[in-house]
Amino acid sequence: MSNAAQLLDMLREEGHVVGRNAEAQPMSGGVSSEIYLVKDGPTQFVVKRALPKLKVADDWFADVSRNSTEQKFLEIVGGMLPGAVPKVYFSNAKRGYFGMEFIPETFANWKQLLMNEDCRLEHAVAAARIIGEIHRRTAGDDSLRQEFNTTACFHQLRIEPYLLTTGARHPELQKMFEAEARRIEGTRQALVHGDFSPKNILIGSERTVLLDCEVAWYGEPLFDVAFLLNHFFLKALYHAPHSVNIEDMVRSFWREYLKTTWEESGRKLEEKLVPLLLMLMLARMDGKSPVEYLSPAKQDFARRFVGKHLSSSPHTLDDLAEPWFAQIAKIEAFQGER
Repeated sequence: MSNAAQLLDMLREEGHVVGRNAEAQPMSGGVSSEIYLVKDGPTQFVVKRALPKLKVADDWFADVSRNSTEQKFLEIVGGMLPGAVPKVYFSNAKRGYFGMEFIPETFANWKQLLMNEDCRLEHAVAAARIIGEIHRRTAGDDSLRQEFNTTACFHQLRIEPYLLTTGARHPELQKMFEAEARRIEGTRQALVHGDFSPKNILIGSERTVLLDCEVAWYGEPLFDVAFLLNHFFLKALYHAPHSVNIEDMVRSFWREYLKTTWEESGRKLEEKLVPLLLMLMLARMDGKSPVEYLSPAKQDFARRFVGKHLSSSPHTLDDLAEPWFAQIAKIEAFQGER
């Protein structure tokens, strides 16, 4: 019996599917879960079930309890920001799955828009408002700090594969990566999405929807900011030397995010943000989740850029963005590359 058939039997047993001709279609997406679109007559919904081993080349294991973490995140954020995440319909923690709203194909995946040179500032602003409001509204909440005490899972899915693995593969930088890993794991400020990436954001005409929050954790909110900005920097590198407005997106996102700042000045936040952003950039070259769309020459450029600037540690986002965007626009070797 196929996985889809087993899933349908389980859903029938629990009363979530009633039709004899119901279908469960695998959906493409990330590397960490099984995701199915279930069609039961006129009813459609998505079922998500976490995998114990992620679908990557390296051995990468994670606790499947993250499925219930994701469900809780969706319910909490859906209560704060209606429409910003899919609605949760049902769940079964013992069997490790939940059912949620299906977001129709009329919504565009933000990663695909960026890859296709659709780099609108309003999309960056909308994303900044969503994540900024999540951080602001949950900052200093002791009950959420206890409910999302998921540091072990965050370590499995982010700290070890991104920071510790990359540091181990760059011995000259390893102490810096290890120190940053300790700093992040020791920070407890707000609710963190943990996979705040364009691939997990759907853009509609009246609604922007955030998906895939199984890495949710009460910790360092700047991880979300650095994670998204890293994607901006790398998408710009993909399109280089052709400029596609991503530099303006970086600044628009950061300005909008700062409007929700809950504690420190923007300058103090940037002093922590910039080195983390550089480390995540290198992690997408040499960590356990390498970027798939950069040529070897562009990957080597990113490695050299990080090696040079991480040691000097620029203090502001502009100090980092200006040389990055200037250099990727001028390198003739990038002509014709994609």
